Amino acid sequence: MDSWNPSVRVRRTSRGTRKKHSSEAGGVSHDNARLSECFTVIGNHLAQHDELSLVAIGLSAHIQSLPTGAPVDIKSLAARFPEGTVRIARALRELEAHGYLRRTRERTESGRIVTRTVSCNRPGGRRRTPEPEPEPEPEPEPEPDCDYDPGPDPGWADEPDAGHDEAAGRPVPSPEPQPTPEPPAPEPRTRQRPGPRRRALPDVPQPFSLPPELLLAAAEILARLARKDHRLVLSRTDAEHLAPGVVAWLERDASPDAVVHALSTGLPYPLHRPAALLAHRLTANLPPPPPFRPVDAPRLPLQNCDRCDRAFRGAEPGTCPGCHHKETHGQLES
Repeated sequence: MDSWNPSVRVRRTSRGTRKKHSSEAGGVSHDNARLSECFTVIGNHLAQHDELSLVAIGLSAHIQSLPTGAPVDIKSLAARFPEGTVRIARALRELEAHGYLRRTRERTESGRIVTRTVSCNRPGGRRRTPEPEPEPEPEPEPEPDCDYDPGPDPGWADEPDAGHDEAAGRPVPSPEPQPTPEPPAPEPRTRQRPGPRRRALPDVPQPFSLPPELLLAAAEILARLARKDHRLVLSRTDAEHLAPGVVAWLERDASPDAVVHALSTGLPYPLHRPAALLAHRLTANLPPPPPFRPVDAPRLPLQNCDRCDRAFRGAEPGTCPGCHHKETHGQLES
């Protein structure tokens, strides 16, 4: 029974093992209408691609239906469809890997880098440029009759012929014209953008004089501002501009602590231009000159009284105003 008998009737397969018809399996049926406008031709190599995802196939069909110049970047497509930027970026990479998209980066005349996207409805099927037709060969000139000899011309008989070899008696081929080299293409010039212009600081009050000791004290006051608030860190140029205004405050008997308090209290937030704010406060809050003494008058040195040994300001040593008053009234009473 283990031998094979070719005369045995072949057993019929059951009805359930055979491949069912599309009508029995519930397959798709088409109800197509002929389109004469607003349609896009898409090949089955894209619609039935074996390796592309469904998102990539639908995205390629959408891109092919767009007019030239329409934006197809990730943000524009994410705003158009419910898929997120991650799925759209993955689908674009799939299309680019299979040749349905070509993306290149180019630099414009203004120096900006843009991405050029080319959609291909058939990968590898680029447009062919027509080959130029070959130029027709020039017709040969008819040879002169050998029996006719015009004889030498006295006008050019002594001049050598550039196209004839007198020694060999045969024509010399004229040198071929060398092609002129094309000038090199000019390199694209990158336009350099000018840097931001620095706005000038407001003017500060000017002192009557600028002694070195007051300038040093003004520099110390400006350094204290930076230690009190890190937003008041000044550059060297700003400090040189603000130093005369601080000296003007010191000339008006303002103490360093008072200057620091007036410049660093109640700062706005955010602080964009600290040097401009300090220059405005030095001008707007400038204290008045001290009473009973002109600003330009020099301060008298300190002297010790000869009688009471008290300190007073005077041009020359002697007695203080109190002792001088007592002496004057004592002489009048005596």
